[in-house]
Amino acid sequence: MAKKSAGILIYRKIDGEYEVLLVHPGGPFWAKKDLNSWSVPKGEFEDDEEPLAAAKREFEEETGIAVTGEFIELEPVKQLSGKIIYTWATEGDPDISNIKSNLFELEWPPKSGNFKEFPEVDRAGWFTFDMAEEKIITGQIPILKSLRNRI
Repeated sequence: MAKKSAGILIYRKIDGEYEVLLVHPGGPFWAKKDLNSWSVPKGEFEDDEEPLAAAKREFEEETGIAVTGEFIELEPVKQLSGKIIYTWATEGDPDISNIKSNLFELEWPPKSGNFKEFPEVDRAGWFTFDMAEEKIITGQIPILKSLRNRI
């Protein structure tokens, strides 16, 4: 069965223009990457977990921010890998200046036998839809388009 991921895309309106909140993955692989590397805060979930609950949990794990509000279900997106991303959008304006992400362990440098911990997310940012389409991982662009069509 295909892997499934669930996430929350927060949006806000500033000076008449919409912006969306994206996160940048942590760790050495992503450290110097910017374009096509940001993401909707999301993560995998199992069949026994309700997808919206998983999306809220993953958002909080990756940012340290509990998300509430009225949620708009967006169209699911199937990645080239076969993974399906379920996303909900909500309007909000959380303070992202001090995000706190969960950690993952990675052997670094590779084949060194040394394991280090890295944050799953190293920063978050607000982007207009046009800028977000340049920043976000290409396979997630349909998520942005789905939200843009709904608001």
